[in-house]
Amino acid sequence: MQRNVLEYLMHTAQRLPEGLCYADDKRSLTFSQLICSARRIAGLLLEAGLRPNQPVAVLTRRSVRSLEGFFGALWAGGYYVPLDAAMPADRLTGILSALSPAAIFYEAADGKLAGTLAEYAPLICAEDSEQAPCAEAEPWRQTLDTDPCYMIYSSGSTGVPKGILIAHRSVIDFTDWYAEITGVDETDHLGNQAPFFFDLSVKDVYLTLKTGAETYIIPKKCFSFPVLLIRALDEQKITTLSWSTAAFHMTANSGVFEKYRPAYLKRALMGGEAMQVKQLNIWRSALPDVRYVNLYGPTETTVDCTYYPIDRVFTEGESIPIGRACKNMEVFLLNEDGALCAAGEPGEICARGTGLAIGYFGDPEKTASVFQQNPLNPNYPDRIYRTGDIGCVKEDGLIYYLGRKDSQIKHNGYRIELGEIETALNALPEIREAVCFFDSEADRIVAVYVGELDDAGLVKALKARLPKYMIPEVLRAIDVMPHLPNGKTDRVRVRKEFR
Repeated sequence: MQRNVLEYLMHTAQRLPEGLCYADDKRSLTFSQLICSARRIAGLLLEAGLRPNQPVAVLTRRSVRSLEGFFGALWAGGYYVPLDAAMPADRLTGILSALSPAAIFYEAADGKLAGTLAEYAPLICAEDSEQAPCAEAEPWRQTLDTDPCYMIYSSGSTGVPKGILIAHRSVIDFTDWYAEITGVDETDHLGNQAPFFFDLSVKDVYLTLKTGAETYIIPKKCFSFPVLLIRALDEQKITTLSWSTAAFHMTANSGVFEKYRPAYLKRALMGGEAMQVKQLNIWRSALPDVRYVNLYGPTETTVDCTYYPIDRVFTEGESIPIGRACKNMEVFLLNEDGALCAAGEPGEICARGTGLAIGYFGDPEKTASVFQQNPLNPNYPDRIYRTGDIGCVKEDGLIYYLGRKDSQIKHNGYRIELGEIETALNALPEIREAVCFFDSEADRIVAVYVGELDDAGLVKALKARLPKYMIPEVLRAIDVMPHLPNGKTDRVRVRKEFR
């Protein structure tokens, strides 16, 4: 029985010792080299006093060195906490103060920043570790599959970061399933888009370890220049994308497929936000032989808990389902009375199974508020996670995402789902991106969008798709939609700046 994610590395290194595992635009590592690197970093961590199941903070960049830090922490018997080196200083120091990590792992390029953080933990420089001796000890072999593997801090969409602890067993079960449904093997090349402080990157990291596929960390600048992006995909012979839906949409909206199309791509799997039909159809028109999959899941369910292989044509205005539960997970909808929803009835999306997070670091009250006893089973402990998302199961038996629970409003006597308005907006050919929120103080629905339509044209287009009571009272056209570092729309900033 596998109980530690490092067993993936050991098995694959034995099979493919000289196979490339991770590469960026400056460095690359083979599987055997990754083991050596993890052992050297583990030795430094153990010297720093790391004890079993202690956190190691890793200031991440889009680099192989960040991943070396992850596996060094795991080899030493700890767990890693990826942190965005570019996050605001107050947020970073607040996290480190609460976390009390055994060490802070950083790259030389972040040396000045690391120097300001020395009061929180011993510092270990990635470049310095290259000369360190390998640890003889292997504390990782004592790690249980219920112990933490990593902790991801929430993206901040609510304004308050939460440390979400994920166990080895959750990562193992997810990775085994993901390898099964993707069909990836050692001949494949994965194109990493998601930052390593975003849980979507877990797919690339561990799919590589399990299957022997190579992950290329696509330079950040490529996502600002779509022609460079396609060139990078072809130069690296990328076959598989596990991207955020936001990156998927931005690539479609760029118009790059009118002239350039990746030559080696076989599969594209998207998650993080609701997939829009308009952008999906741009991809499918340009790359009809690629296999597309829509995935859904909060970080608290270990990346994803449902999936939908896109197997039919969708017309604009339709919603794309989030599908069915991943392996060893159950996903169901509960109404406000805690009962199962009837077919077509909206309800809160809830999940149970091995994908559920351990909980929130240092916050038992918050943990207890969303990781609850299953109301459908009063007979023994049976934990579920209440996502705060609303969905429904339609006649086809598939789950459809409707929006956040807090985006369901009562306005002018009508119960309105803001996600339905966003779907209508994003379906318009002239709109590239749109967000809705409810300004409760002024009692009005606000739509913020990037596109070419003026207010009159937008209202006219929406009247053909929505009832009159759902038309936003305020329409704000902007040049660029704010996004978080993980690619998701920065809804907190949108609400603050455009209410």
